[in-house]
Amino acid sequence: MPEVLSYLEDIQQAFVENRKLLAILIDPDKFDEKQVDDFFQNLPCEPTHILVGGSTVEHGRTCAVVSAIKLVSRLPVILFPGDFSQISSEADALLFLSLISGRNPEFLIEQQVRSVEKIKSSDLEVIPTGYILIDGGRETSVQKVSKTIPIDQKEVKLVVNTALAGQYSGKQLIYLEAGSGAEYPVSAEIIKAVSSTLEIPVIVGGGIRTPQQMHNAYKSGATMVVMGTAFEK
Repeated sequence: MPEVLSYLEDIQQAFVENRKLLAILIDPDKFDEKQVDDFFQNLPCEPTHILVGGSTVEHGRTCAVVSAIKLVSRLPVILFPGDFSQISSEADALLFLSLISGRNPEFLIEQQVRSVEKIKSSDLEVIPTGYILIDGGRETSVQKVSKTIPIDQKEVKLVVNTALAGQYSGKQLIYLEAGSGAEYPVSAEIIKAVSSTLEIPVIVGGGIRTPQQMHNAYKSGATMVVMGTAFEK
């Protein structure tokens, strides 16, 4: 009987095999769970994962949306929480995010501590993830909420060193984020520099709206690309 991989192990194996993954990010506050069937039937591409989360989400919305998705889809549903309140035991896994590009302790460790009671009483697979906010040309919700400054896209070495610090501190994934609705995505130069330096998978999201932008991210070394705004309407 073949060994069943954990969700992290599957991403790690994709990294080793150079297999490309696509996650659709669903913001619970912008998603009508009553239309969940239509949403999945009308997707213009075939995702491998579903991420659920947002910078600010009304209480209870995450659980409602995750439950609706699980009724119609067998894709892995992974939480991408903006804070500890967005944790649902109905999901399969959780990106345990630490905003390592910022210096606000609220999103480096305090939100994580607040989430522990919910996590330990659930069956969620916890995936330690270093979260790096990159300037995408406009002030994004995550920047406003986290009260942190994104790293300028010209500061390639700083991004690489921040990502490497995340790897050295035990993160299993690095998420390069330009922010929802960014004017432009994380540059190919940054993705290539980070992915060629690290020994762990790189996720890239924010501002990716076209197949060409998605292809560019993959070509530069991203294991998983995240698209969200492009599918909200």
